[in-house]
Amino acid sequence: MKAIQTDNAPKAIGPYSQAIEAGNILFISGQIPIDPKTGELSKGSISEQTKLVLNNIGGILQAAGYSYKNVVKTTCLLADIADFAEMNKVYGEYFTENPPARSAFAAKDLPKGARIEIEAIAAK
Repeated sequence: MKAIQTDNAPKAIGPYSQAIEAGNILFISGQIPIDPKTGELSKGSISEQTKLVLNNIGGILQAAGYSYKNVVKTTCLLADIADFAEMNKVYGEYFTENPPARSAFAAKDLPKGARIEIEAIAAK
């Protein structure tokens, strides 16, 4: 196992790694819309928060030598399921061909009051 750490995604806010690579599989911890440069949570729209989360995932993918095309599964957690359609529109801009398998759930509360959290699994 190899822990992945990059400045292009938020630092872990607890006892976990941004990602763990095990063999040819990358497990990316749930990412919330924290700007990695400032460490601040985005208070923007669900579209803005989704873009930031997916960009953070992209930074982790890149640091480990993967890309969005390597993502095989995501789990999306939304503080309000009414945000699903808007999140889905942005999500589709990142996964344009052969999109990964996905689960999406409403969650009562997300860390730091975020409106969205996404975790991902990628494979080479």
